[in-house]
Amino acid sequence: MSKNLRWKLLVILGVVALAVFAFYPPQQKVRLGLDLKGGVHMVLRVQTDDALRLLTEGTADQLREQLRTAGLTGITAAATGTTTFTVSGVTPEQDAVFRSALSTVELSYDRASSGPGSYTFEMKPNIVVDNRESTVNQALQTIERRVNELGVAEPIVARHSAADQILVQLPGVTDVNRAKEIIRSTALLELKLVEQGPYPDETSARQAYGGNVPPDVQILPGRVEAVAPGQPATAVYYAVRRVPAVTGRDLRSASPQLDEYNRPAVGFSFNSEGAQKFGAFTGTNIGRQLAVVLDGRVQTAPRIESRIDYEGRITGTFTSQEAADLALTLRSGALPASLTYLEERTVGPSLGAESIRAGVTAAAGGLLLVMLFLLVYYKVAGFNALTSIVVNLIVLLGLMAYLGAVMTLPGIAGFILTIGMGVDSNVLIFERIKEELATAKGVRQAVAAGFDRVFLTILDTHVASLIAAAFLFQFGTGPIRGFATTLTIGLLSNVFTAVFVSRTMFELVLSRRQVAKLSI
Repeated sequence: MSKNLRWKLLVILGVVALAVFAFYPPQQKVRLGLDLKGGVHMVLRVQTDDALRLLTEGTADQLREQLRTAGLTGITAAATGTTTFTVSGVTPEQDAVFRSALSTVELSYDRASSGPGSYTFEMKPNIVVDNRESTVNQALQTIERRVNELGVAEPIVARHSAADQILVQLPGVTDVNRAKEIIRSTALLELKLVEQGPYPDETSARQAYGGNVPPDVQILPGRVEAVAPGQPATAVYYAVRRVPAVTGRDLRSASPQLDEYNRPAVGFSFNSEGAQKFGAFTGTNIGRQLAVVLDGRVQTAPRIESRIDYEGRITGTFTSQEAADLALTLRSGALPASLTYLEERTVGPSLGAESIRAGVTAAAGGLLLVMLFLLVYYKVAGFNALTSIVVNLIVLLGLMAYLGAVMTLPGIAGFILTIGMGVDSNVLIFERIKEELATAKGVRQAVAAGFDRVFLTILDTHVASLIAAAFLFQFGTGPIRGFATTLTIGLLSNVFTAVFVSRTMFELVLSRRQVAKLSI
């Protein structure tokens, strides 16, 4: 055996050994997709109207606060629709100052007069489109962060068919309700100044203002903390400032903690901008109550004892799991809008196991039929082709495990297609060798010429297939991407096995004895 041939054999054995090491045992190292492992498939719709309404209400609130700071009294600003709000009560003496305060607002809203001292503001059409698009993108990113923190292996979070729909697939998830709650939770954190309260009911809170609640104040439900652990909490209502001092967007981190009674709580810290705003706010409101509002409900309302810059805490009647989930959703950021479920499908692990068995049976059956064809049609040379195909499948599994690619049911189809690609490559080589033998060349020369002259053909067909696989991966959804991934890896490994492994097997046989006739 020549030194060159020995090195080729060592390379082949080394590649096979590394591939086996990469995927064995397959139950632990081969990652399965939703259709094989079981899990949850959901299609969600982002209610973009909610985001537009919140933006409009926030703009109206900020304008009203800005006018109040400027000393303009008697002016009201209130949202009247998803993208419209009205301002009324502007006197001729206030008009100049009022117009100067609109410099930022009129970048996004068209203003029209609706009477003496009254104006209607409507969001510009291009701003509406941009906000809808950014809302869906932000929801997509937020859901992806939350799902990743759940520890789900290879989740799929992507745009679905419609512009406001999101596809979520969570392989291996068993606690479906918890996953849905974490994904759907808006987790909008706001810290607001308490004006009055708590009150036992909403009516009492409104009566404190004579039934006419000011536009810069809102009534929110909440829960008063029990005096001691084990005592029930009572439902209450607070009158709070409408414009928050800081929001969840100013958070840096959040984590589950224990309060002074050893009950689950959630601690949070602010980023530099949030700390600056919160420090200034608490410094000027010492002795007053601060409402910690989560998704429109007051969780707790502690008294501000001193200036607070960087940290805070949410207490309440949480379980340890609820505190951990709340910290997770706060860390991942608030959803810009609510979500509705259009489709929910749970894939059981038994169905996945059945799919695996069916896929393995199909692959084994296909390999058996290919083996019979190769041995009948190409005789002894068929063993050579069969060896290269088996090595190809081993290398394919090893590369998928090493790269962390997910095996799906379409991926199994790509796995089976790889067998066909391997057969096709070997058929091209064998037919070329037979043509070379027909020209009365020796066996060695015919084998060498067959591989040399077919190499470019094999390379050309595989490159064309790789281009198609790249487009499938770029524009396809989860299952199509699984097929494209398997196909790509199979094509790359097939070039190695069909050209290098198969040729080395021929050279190994021809190096041991003089062969006058090739069984092909």
